Amino acid sequence: MTDLTITLEEDGNKGRYVARLPGSAEEAEMTYSRISPSRIIVDHTGVPDAFKGMGVGKALALNIISEARSKGFTIVPLCPFLKAQADRNPDWGDVIEGMAAPAAG
Repeated sequence: MTDLTITLEEDGNKGRYVARLPGSAEEAEMTYSRISPSRIIVDHTGVPDAFKGMGVGKALALNIISEARSKGFTIVPLCPFLKAQADRNPDWGDVIEGMAAPAAG
């Protein structure tokens, strides 16, 4: 999945991370609303059929986790996909609200 590019589009308190593959007009997205300077609600992940099974949704999830850590915000996962991914990745507890933060190693 090295050809995948993920970009951020923001408009006020709304935003989305958009994933694109070269040569495709299709795009996947993960949308959010900013509820404070340090909290966002992820409310939707959409992956077109052309991208199914390619790990694009997971790449979007990993991207937003990385962004949350580097930019210092937490995520309220209202999106069923992101919530399911968070349930499979307890180490995301430091940036996903409602999860226990991982134990210090």
